Amino acid sequence: MFAIVRTGGKQYRVEPGQQIAVERLPEAVGQEIVLNEVLMVAGEDGVRLGTPFLEGARVRAMVMAHGRGPKIDVFKYKSKKRYRRLSGHRQELTRLLIQAIEA
Repeated sequence: MFAIVRTGGKQYRVEPGQQIAVERLPEAVGQEIVLNEVLMVAGEDGVRLGTPFLEGARVRAMVMAHGRGPKIDVFKYKSKKRYRRLSGHRQELTRLLIQAIEA
């Protein structure tokens, strides 16, 4: 069984027991959260699609850790003008352990 959920403006395909890294969430480490924006659930009984979300479907997850993603270099450059600027960005992430899909 798997589900498609939306959090942080992105969509993720999740299965029970899987760990995913999502945009930073305000919950504390060890806290259980519920993802209500379930777009699709697929299992033995077939596929259920939401319009846009499934009524009564939810995904339970546990917050495992907070961290940062890899560094992304941003380089601005104008040719023949001696203009160069280098800056970086590291996205704040939260690692979730998917516990159950309730549909």
